[in-house]
Amino acid sequence: MQRAIINDLKLVISEIKKEAKVLEGKTILISGGAGFIGSYIVSLIYLLNKNLLKNKCKVISLDNYLTGAKKNFIIDIKDKDFKFLHHDVRLPLNINEKIDFIIHAAGLASPFYYKKYPLETIESAIFGAKNLLEIARLYKVKGFLFFSSSEIYGDPDPNNVPTPETYAGHVSSIGPRACYDESKRLTETLCITYHQIYGVPIKIVRPFNVYGPGMRHTDYRVIPTFIYYGLRGRNLPVHDKGVQTRTFCYITDALAAIFKVLISGKAGEVYNIGNDNPEVSMYELASIISNLLENNVKPRRKSYPSSYPAGEPQRRCPDLTKIKNELGYMPKVDLETGLNKTLQWFKREYNF
Repeated sequence: MQRAIINDLKLVISEIKKEAKVLEGKTILISGGAGFIGSYIVSLIYLLNKNLLKNKCKVISLDNYLTGAKKNFIIDIKDKDFKFLHHDVRLPLNINEKIDFIIHAAGLASPFYYKKYPLETIESAIFGAKNLLEIARLYKVKGFLFFSSSEIYGDPDPNNVPTPETYAGHVSSIGPRACYDESKRLTETLCITYHQIYGVPIKIVRPFNVYGPGMRHTDYRVIPTFIYYGLRGRNLPVHDKGVQTRTFCYITDALAAIFKVLISGKAGEVYNIGNDNPEVSMYELASIISNLLENNVKPRRKSYPSSYPAGEPQRRCPDLTKIKNELGYMPKVDLETGLNKTLQWFKREYNF
């Protein structure tokens, strides 16, 4: 199965070949390097070194392993150009080598975990950004990428779905999801302020529901939950009526967008990343996955569990006009193909 993931990553390399040449001989510092998206970023750079870059790129990965895996489960990396540091990004970090790019991907994106760890959620975003922005300022980095979230839009007005980057959001500062939503919003402000005052070349991405192989069932987000339940022969638990809608972006499409923004995005700008088609309800998503499973499991509506924060947005769909027009981004993996790739990974990883 690792071969299938490597082939996926090689397709990403073909998408970003032109942009990636900028990374030759550079050092990238990434927080949250052991997380789902973070581990893919690190793995992609590893393959860029193997397949494209003549002068290798170096990586320093930071993670406190609160939710990230201690082993890199995408590609087994044993390379002197890659350092994996056990470090909490909320704490200051002393770096004794030149840093060229910084990616702040640390955070708790799963509602289950940000309800469980609200202070860690707030501090990893804000304090983490402050510590990394200071490094960016001192080293005069070429690029600083902050992983915000589509959650900063809250529950958008129907007239703003698909939602553009210019939409200000509809978010409660004291609601059950505020620790995540508002910390991301404030960190965006912090990044923009460093850009305005110190000229730090920050770029911000707002991912919309990224998924793929490597998501653990203990992540508790909807796709790994549905797949894991279904493989165990259990019906798929659809919260409430299941009419809330989302669009889902396969990990390789997200990676192409991430690197395009990091390298070619305009400093001081925000970009939605994701897939804008199709917008499906949670009940429809469960039906698609149950059909792929082919084992007679069915979607079943149920009440929200107590571990899940209330106030779930009813719709989430990105307007991708900006990233398509400015950076030539185009998602390529359709939902059923991406779900099937993820399902096959689950089968092999969990021995189903």
